[in-house]
Amino acid sequence: MSTQYESNLHTISPEMPAMFDGMKLAAVATVLYIIVRCLNLKSPTAPPDLTYQDTALNRFLLKSCSQMTKEYVPPLLWGKSGHLQTALYGKLGRVSSPHPCGIRKYLPMHDGATATFDLFEPLGDHQTGDEITMVICPGIGNHSEKHYIRTFVDYAQKEGYRCAVLNHLGALPNIELTSPRMFTYGCTWEFASMVGYIKRTYPKTQLIVVGFSLGGNIVCKFLGESRANQERVLCCVSVCQGYSALRAQETFLQWDQFRRFYNFLMADNMKKIILSHRHSLFGESSPKKFDADLSRLYTATSLMQIDDNIMRKFHGYSSLKEYYEKESCVHYIHNVDVPLLLVNSADDPLVHDSLLAIPRTLAAKKPNVIFALTLHGGHLGFFEGDVLFPQPLTWMDKVIVGYANAMCQWEKQKPPCQSAHLTGSSCFEAKA
Repeated sequence: MSTQYESNLHTISPEMPAMFDGMKLAAVATVLYIIVRCLNLKSPTAPPDLTYQDTALNRFLLKSCSQMTKEYVPPLLWGKSGHLQTALYGKLGRVSSPHPCGIRKYLPMHDGATATFDLFEPLGDHQTGDEITMVICPGIGNHSEKHYIRTFVDYAQKEGYRCAVLNHLGALPNIELTSPRMFTYGCTWEFASMVGYIKRTYPKTQLIVVGFSLGGNIVCKFLGESRANQERVLCCVSVCQGYSALRAQETFLQWDQFRRFYNFLMADNMKKIILSHRHSLFGESSPKKFDADLSRLYTATSLMQIDDNIMRKFHGYSSLKEYYEKESCVHYIHNVDVPLLLVNSADDPLVHDSLLAIPRTLAAKKPNVIFALTLHGGHLGFFEGDVLFPQPLTWMDKVIVGYANAMCQWEKQKPPCQSAHLTGSSCFEAKA
């Protein structure tokens, strides 16, 4: 009996390791499948999807700025994940970001606020020999000291551009507010003040307007508010904006692409900025322009709650809907007549796909607009690299400067018989 049991045991035992090996193999296969899906490794790389009208200017820009027509290749192991691109941008900013040296300027506003911006002189001559200034508006709660801004400014300086970077009101940790107001989603006052200073101080300079994320909304709204705002502006570039806060608010409450989680993180950052200025905004010496409910601010878990309880009241809006409606550039951008490049990423977790119908429709209708949509890049990521480590300069940096260079070249060599940027011109084509 014992001998028979031992014989059966010896017969079964060799099969047990094989079963366990199979389970291990299945577990490894499952993990690899999840990694491939999460990192989107099977996604192809491709040039940006471009929407534009066939004009002489657009043909020239696309021919001259090769980044817009070439394949964008993100780092192989993680660059096809919009979440990782966004997270790396959010935590790291950029790789080996430089430290450009600038001068901080202070501008008094009509309501007692003090706007600040940093001015960076070019590090060489521009390729056209002209004096060109980039006026730059960063993303939400950002300023000139952020890594992605520093990297872009350094690159633009080396290409011969003067750069003026707005510091959003209240964003700099060591600069106190001088009035009970801070930056909001679509307020153009500070940006307009900076642009006005540049125009007065450098009467011969031409301007290139650049906006990142929330900054893209501000610059497009600023240009569309008045024809005078477009004077001496060669072109405008907007990267990763959402165009309409009213349409975006519903998508920001959805868990699709973890937007609700990003909403929570952004709200938490906004709370920190607001509370760092609590004495200026809500102190006893501050005029009671609105009823600030700080208890609601502490418990807010979304940007919409903060905007409704605090931000809209800085400008006297009666409701969140009115605030979003009137502060979104979607109602102004059709008034922009200077050449306009709108850039978005299809895997941007913050900008829902439905919002991209706005720039796509605009580019299809207006001859001065190019809409470029990349497959990858996340929110303000656009890292490039071979396998693992990204390059210091991103696809975004190269596209903005490349487009600006092409636009400057067009202005330099366009024939006198061409009366507008946007029309096709046989005399230019013959010259080219």
